[in-house]
Amino acid sequence: MLDDLFVASDKGDGVGIDDAGARPSIPFDYLSVADELHSGRIKVSAAEYREAGADLASEFAALLDHAKLALAGEEPKPEEELPPIDPESISVELGLNQPKQIADFSRMRRSFAFANHPDRVAPHLRQRAMIRMQVANMLIDEAKRRAVAAARR
Repeated sequence: MLDDLFVASDKGDGVGIDDAGARPSIPFDYLSVADELHSGRIKVSAAEYREAGADLASEFAALLDHAKLALAGEEPKPEEELPPIDPESISVELGLNQPKQIADFSRMRRSFAFANHPDRVAPHLRQRAMIRMQVANMLIDEAKRRAVAAARR
């Protein structure tokens, strides 16, 4: 369908289409990608999926170690309380201690990002905000993975 639109824009069939920038800069065959995804040639077993989440605790530990090193030079202002970066505090802030439906996780991720995204905070808090977003995304992904597994049972 996209290819048809590009051909139509090349012929001038489109009404009010600006010719500059109508074509993608990188040729991409969307149908071949869709065919590959639906062909069944790409397979992930349930065991591989579980193994991917099994080392989450080590990922958290590595992320926290990295965060401590990155934030070692950060000097807070005396009146400023810095937002926490530990997974327990972020989990409580997200509300992951309460049961959630699978559809709630996307909303939860968006609302957390709206309040905590590095582009939306003061410059001296951007490193901390990036770490908070990474931890929150990992927590939400793990909670969603558990909710999907529980729903399949």
